[in-house]
Amino acid sequence: MNQNPGKITSRALSAEAWAEACELIDLQLSPLGLIAIERLALEHGDVVLDIGCGAGQTLLQLAERVGSEGQVIGVDIAPQLLEIARRRSATLGSVKLIQGDAHSLDLPTASVDAIFSRFGVMTFGDPTSAFSNFHRMLRPSGSLGFTCWRSLQENTLDYLPLSAAGLEGMVNEEPFSFADPDHIRAVLQTAGFSNISIQAHDEAVSSGDLDAMTWVLLKVGPLGRILRENPMLRDAAEPRVRQALGALGDPSRVSLRAAVWIVTAKA
Repeated sequence: MNQNPGKITSRALSAEAWAEACELIDLQLSPLGLIAIERLALEHGDVVLDIGCGAGQTLLQLAERVGSEGQVIGVDIAPQLLEIARRRSATLGSVKLIQGDAHSLDLPTASVDAIFSRFGVMTFGDPTSAFSNFHRMLRPSGSLGFTCWRSLQENTLDYLPLSAAGLEGMVNEEPFSFADPDHIRAVLQTAGFSNISIQAHDEAVSSGDLDAMTWVLLKVGPLGRILRENPMLRDAAEPRVRQALGALGDPSRVSLRAAVWIVTAKA
């Protein structure tokens, strides 16, 4: 099947931006992923699949919980991010990396104890098919746990910089495709999951001081995507975003509210 060249270019630009900013992104997103990890209640020896593992912070967090006798399988479509993940996990024999589209991942049936994702499940063209495949790979006692975004308007983390830059009308809504909990529940039920829990969670998150937060928000997220694809807008957007963030108070640590769903289910 021929892929859309524009989508391929956008994906490559996104991966490059995330690779450059991965450490600051990890500071921002880590607490949101850890909630879903803890709710999986992993045990030593478990086999865990990490969907959209990116630069690998979650691989390390999962590996710590399953121990050397367990295994963490990370899958991501971006080779730039997997290379960082490979370096980060080089000393861990329990970590295996796969480059590819998680939607069509072909692990053996009933081969994993848990499936986890930190913001890696919102971009599937056919989410029901993807989650049906994940369900197939889970053992009968297996669990699913992931974190996904609620609506753009609820996420000050994304909406404030967009509003400051005056670019709300250019947003790609793909990252917010799971904003409706009824949609999540319908997808998971159709895919075969049960005991579905979808809980709202709000948390102030940060990448550090005013300089760091401004740089990250201009680099990734909804505003970052707009500026990557329309670089001529950056010069006007940057001072507006910096001013809006500076008005929040302490420039040594700038925090914005992230609004997410913490989703768990059983096979």
